[in-house]
Amino acid sequence: MSETTTAAAAKNPSANPTTPIVHKKGQVDPASLRHRSLRTDEFWRRIPGWKDVDEATFLHHLWQEKHAITSPARLVEAVQSLASPEFIKDVEAGFHQAPMAVRISPYLLSLIDWSDPYHDPIRRQFLPVGSQLEPDHPMLTLDSLHEQDDAPVPGLTHRYPDKVLFLVLDTCPVYCRFCTRSYAVGLDTDVVDKVSLKATDERWERALQYIAERPDVEDVVVSGGDCYRLKPDQIRFLGERLLAMPHIRRFRFATKGIAVQPMKILTDTAWTDAVTEIVDKGKKLHKDVVIHTHFNHPNEITGITQRACDLLMERGVLVRNQSVFQRGVNDSAEVMTELVRKLSWVNVHPYYVYVHDLVRGTEDLRTSVATGVQVEKRVRGSTAGFNTPLFLVDAPGGGGKRDMHSYEMYDRETGISVYTAPAVKKDQYFCMYDPLSGLSARVQADWQDPAKRTQMVNDALAAAKARVI
Repeated sequence: MSETTTAAAAKNPSANPTTPIVHKKGQVDPASLRHRSLRTDEFWRRIPGWKDVDEATFLHHLWQEKHAITSPARLVEAVQSLASPEFIKDVEAGFHQAPMAVRISPYLLSLIDWSDPYHDPIRRQFLPVGSQLEPDHPMLTLDSLHEQDDAPVPGLTHRYPDKVLFLVLDTCPVYCRFCTRSYAVGLDTDVVDKVSLKATDERWERALQYIAERPDVEDVVVSGGDCYRLKPDQIRFLGERLLAMPHIRRFRFATKGIAVQPMKILTDTAWTDAVTEIVDKGKKLHKDVVIHTHFNHPNEITGITQRACDLLMERGVLVRNQSVFQRGVNDSAEVMTELVRKLSWVNVHPYYVYVHDLVRGTEDLRTSVATGVQVEKRVRGSTAGFNTPLFLVDAPGGGGKRDMHSYEMYDRETGISVYTAPAVKKDQYFCMYDPLSGLSARVQADWQDPAKRTQMVNDALAAAKARVI
């Protein structure tokens, strides 16, 4: 090395590759990168009933469908000695009290920590146990979001000026305990007789005719139920009808499937091809067609998930995520931050986090608005702004999605938060209610008294109206 080169290196250490650079920030903590560690082992073989299932078989969507868990007997057949007799008895009690039919994919069941199923975040979402259920909040109604009240035709909710929600069917690859559409989705249960939203030609035509006749509608959510349950020809039919309407600029196929059965993207080529075809046609027409999915916990994201999302990305299919904020599942900043970063790592855009709706049989999963506020503060800034989800309350009574922080008033003693929705339902007020278990014993007792209950709500509404300018 010449004297000139040596002098230059001394002034600029980065020019000399053998000179260590002193950074202002310290070394990277490996724990901060845990969101990149995706399971690639054959984790399903830990389930006794599936210990001999090879990867090709497990990854086939038809095998997943055939071996879905729909009863305590099928659960016992799969997990065998992994679950204690006491736990199975508890599950049986949970089945009888659940507003949703139970259906869990082998993929999900295999990801549960069977050494501690009571605290496992995946089990909590899909397998009810009687011992953990809590009494419903007194203000709960079966269709708390009033989707049916805002439906001009059956299964089509028109709440926002330029958007409609089209519930095209009422079945799913799995059934979530916390489903806000437990009034319609899935089979009848011991506690709920469902509203019928079958995928019939007559009902679809009425909905499509309404959309075609409404030039103000630009955005359609095709949901249900779950679009994973649509046949490829139905995907094409709905997609082409919507794309043919000049005023429709964007629509989304809503499916939880990528979170609960990602192998369908890989092995049901006809379904994936149909979605790709509609997305491509949309791009040629300068219209936005995407998938909206639903991950709630980092443990739901595996190497199989990444393979499915990689394929969708290669095909130009954008995927956004909507989570539900749930107690014992993702109601901590650590878990929610890992979820957001893990979603981003597999190219799924974190979009919304909903404070848990008022849903029958799920009071044990609900969280307070205050918990959401605290977690959101710590999640924001952990990754890029466009990859940070918006935390929302879907206002009971049909107020629609409101920024969780935008309440007009919030009484943490009674657990009542009040929201307005000027662009949706002008001059109306909508109350959200924290779970009873987080309130004082005195206030919990007040909620059971109809007169005191009415007074608490009226006081909250009066306080909110006094603050609105």
